Amino acid sequence: MNHTPATLNDTDRQPCEIWTRVMGYHRPVSSFNIGKKGEFHERRFFVERHAGQAPTTQTA
Repeated sequence: MNHTPATLNDTDRQPCEIWTRVMGYHRPVSSFNIGKKGEFHERRFFVERHAGQAPTTQTA
């Protein structure tokens, strides 16, 4: 079989709604006020490590 990669024009794409958990509730980021959106974009994500491994961090 010949597989060709799917390509989309920007006009064919649709926005993706991003949700996050805040204070135990899942909420869409689009419903945040401007200050809370700023906080969301400043968040840093981390990966927990096993004992004896060096820590790693990721930025969103």
